[in-house]
Amino acid sequence: MRYEKSCGAVVFRREDKKVKILLLKHINGGHWGLPKGHVEEGETEQETAVREILEETGLKVCALYDEFRYEMEYSPVEGIMKKVVYFVAEVQESQFNHQVEEVEQCIWVNGDEALGQVTYDNTKKLLSKALDFIEKL
Repeated sequence: MRYEKSCGAVVFRREDKKVKILLLKHINGGHWGLPKGHVEEGETEQETAVREILEETGLKVCALYDEFRYEMEYSPVEGIMKKVVYFVAEVQESQFNHQVEEVEQCIWVNGDEALGQVTYDNTKKLLSKALDFIEKL
C-alpha cells in the first residue's frame, strides 16, 4: 500500500457582507471540488494549502485559519491510500487566473450553492463544517 498526502482549503471571500465559496471544476474527472495538492518535501501542511490555492486559482491567501483542520482518507485506486488535510482560507480578490492544465473552471457561490454543487459526499461534510466555522469568524 502506498500512502500519499495532500493539503488544501475551503476558500472564501466576503462580498457585501455575504460569504462566497470558491469551487473548482477539475479537468481530471470533471468533478467540482476544492483546491488541494501534494505536499512537497520540506513543506508544512499550511504552506502546501497556500501554494496550491495560488497555483490552481491565482488567488493570494490573506488569512489561513489552521485552527480549522479537517482530514479525510480514501483510496482513489487500488494500492493507494490518500490522506487530505483541509483548512479554511480567506482571500480578497475575486478574479481567477486558473491553472488550465488541471482546472477547467472556477466559480464563486454562496454556501448553499456550494453544498449542492460539490460532487462527493465527503466534500459536502467538510463544506458544512467549514461554513459553520466561517460563520463564527
